[in-house]
Amino acid sequence: MELSQIIPHIEALIFASEKPLTNIDLVELLNNALGFIDDRATLDQVEAAVEGIGEKYSAEFYAFELKQSGGGWQFLTKKEFHKTVAQLNGDKFLKRLSIAALETLAIIAYKQPITKSEIEAIRGVNCDYAVQKLLEKDLVVIAGRNEDAVGKPLIYTTSKSFMDYFGINSTDDLPKISEVMMEELVQATVVAQAAVVDEMLATETLEVRVEETTAIEIDTNLIATPDGEIEESAAVNANGEIDESKQDKQEEEQPQDSEV
Repeated sequence: MELSQIIPHIEALIFASEKPLTNIDLVELLNNALGFIDDRATLDQVEAAVEGIGEKYSAEFYAFELKQSGGGWQFLTKKEFHKTVAQLNGDKFLKRLSIAALETLAIIAYKQPITKSEIEAIRGVNCDYAVQKLLEKDLVVIAGRNEDAVGKPLIYTTSKSFMDYFGINSTDDLPKISEVMMEELVQATVVAQAAVVDEMLATETLEVRVEETTAIEIDTNLIATPDGEIEESAAVNANGEIDESKQDKQEEEQPQDSEV
């Protein structure tokens, strides 16, 4: 079967599907629709066709693109048009998860399968409400029971809607904990370095001001005599007044003219 023949059918299937379609899904649907026994579409042909479709819609001319999200292929509008599309269904786009729900969802995503008691042991608080909200939003699902634990508690995992919600194809696409910690460490280092630089600049400015103040005090205590020599002027106290005791002492130290 020629690629030019199956590409339009793949585009139509992905566009009309309510859920993401994998390459295997596309192969099965194509062969069921076209009904050719001797010339059936293969997985390699579908993969090549999907790659060509992706390149086609990656051009700036199109407002949407082919993305692998939620475990399969979907046509999604490009992020540049988010604000425009949000006007059609604003309430849906404006809904946000609470901090408690996000923390609970992150624990389930990285520790799945996990029981509610294990989630609460990590968070340190009751998680009934957060887990219930995540179930209502179809971000997590009940995957069964832990047969080895006392009471056989329910175990939770993330759903396909979770991957679709966050734009990832599988849980393997989640950022690694080490990468997140490294980013936080880099940010903390940058902030600390900036604080050190600011402190150094403040110290240098203070030193310069102290030197300037000392130089001014020295200059104000020196005067020029009629002979062109430099001598100390009248002492000035902290209030800007002349200190008479120091002035008298300076006059006594000056040599008196000999009598003729």
